[in-house]
Amino acid sequence: MNLRIPGPTPVPPEVLQAMAKQMINHRGPEFAEIIGDITARLKRLFQTENDLYILTSSGTGAMEAAVVNFFSPGDRVLVASIGAFGDRFAAIAKAFGAEVEKLDFPWDSAVDPDIVEARLKADPSIKGVMVTHNETSTGVTNDLPAIAAAIRKHDRLVVVDAISSVGAIDLRTDEWGCDVVVTCSQKSWMAPPGLAMISVSPRAWEAHANAKMPRYYWDISAAKRYLDIGQTPWTPAVSVFYALQVSLAHIEEQGLANILRHHEELGRYTREGLKAMGLELFVKDERCASNVVTAVKNPEGMDLKAFLRKLRVEHGVVLAAGQAKLSSSIFRIAHLGYVSKEDIDDALSAIRIVLPQVGFSLPKARV
Repeated sequence: MNLRIPGPTPVPPEVLQAMAKQMINHRGPEFAEIIGDITARLKRLFQTENDLYILTSSGTGAMEAAVVNFFSPGDRVLVASIGAFGDRFAAIAKAFGAEVEKLDFPWDSAVDPDIVEARLKADPSIKGVMVTHNETSTGVTNDLPAIAAAIRKHDRLVVVDAISSVGAIDLRTDEWGCDVVVTCSQKSWMAPPGLAMISVSPRAWEAHANAKMPRYYWDISAAKRYLDIGQTPWTPAVSVFYALQVSLAHIEEQGLANILRHHEELGRYTREGLKAMGLELFVKDERCASNVVTAVKNPEGMDLKAFLRKLRVEHGVVLAAGQAKLSSSIFRIAHLGYVSKEDIDDALSAIRIVLPQVGFSLPKARV
């Protein structure tokens, strides 16, 4: 099966094998060694000296942790959204009583940092800004350095959903002044679902000291106390820790710069392959096209459900449909994590075979 969805992503055999190990005492010295090693590796890959904690959670749990730990009910927060996951960040903040202002940008485009800055300049009461670095629902990557600079210029918290970006798209947590950054195990880290990570800057800790949103399982004060003794506050997904330790060692052996370059090259290669078939990318400006997932407009008259079904059943290629309002208007092909050029070639070849079978005419080959 060629799994080309943006998460969970395929897992290397040696990572899967690591999960077969027997359980250990999560309050004992063996686990303390594992969590210490993983935390140190993640901090290097996050490019940060900030504190970093590992939660047993999906990515959405990390997003919730990024909200409840640093804000109070009634706090004004700005959410810059370009897709389904930006909207999710806003919904989480609203659910916990924040006064949310959502800056909606077209889903085929990136956030305009100047508009973010203008809102912050106009409203000094805004406590922080939440932004998605890479929007997997649309295949668009935001200019995070420019957005973070605009936010820091007005001394507000920079809270980043980097669930599908960090480890695959360059994210310089400290250099860019990102106060809170979240991600999870089943994306670029080449591990199964079950773990999430959150980095916390000194500025974020100051905000945490005064934050009054309700929290218990997600309380990073508890995570800090327990990490100091090599533990997690609650029972961790031990098997996924085993897997993550192996995958992170592999990533560091490859080198972060090489991993980032690999994703950049695969992203470009995928986009060019799709355009060569006469398909239209969803992203309006390819300069903000994602290096980890490409969204394609569903051609007029094409049966999208039949297209995805034929790819899966007849060719073993699994693509993703769109989400929310784009559920029937785009399809997405991921090139994230444990993926090779051969995997993309296989997917593109299958797409080329299936397209004419579901109502789309391929362009005639040039003679």
